[in-house]
Amino acid sequence: MYIYETVTAAVEDLGKRGYEYDFTLQPDCIECKSIDLRLMPEEFEIEEFYRFEGMNDPADSAVIYAISSPVGNLKGVLIDAYGAYAENVSPELLDKLKMHH
Repeated sequence: MYIYETVTAAVEDLGKRGYEYDFTLQPDCIECKSIDLRLMPEEFEIEEFYRFEGMNDPADSAVIYAISSPVGNLKGVLIDAYGAYAENVSPELLDKLKMHH
């Protein structure tokens, strides 16, 4: 596992390692808007994750997930604030993310 000082450094390095797509959380899936793709929890794997804690402001805390999927044979990154997804996503998606949080 890699060690990163900042979210920016992690995203840049993951991009160099092939994690080229940006995912966002939706209520029941993750979505890559640039290629109009939605992945259900069973359609992707979390290969790596990195936690960042805001030194001065807890709002700066985030988790970066390195995602891969056999659907489209793609890799990408999901960035989420701690706990931000808890109220807005399906139990299946929440379980998938919690396993790595």
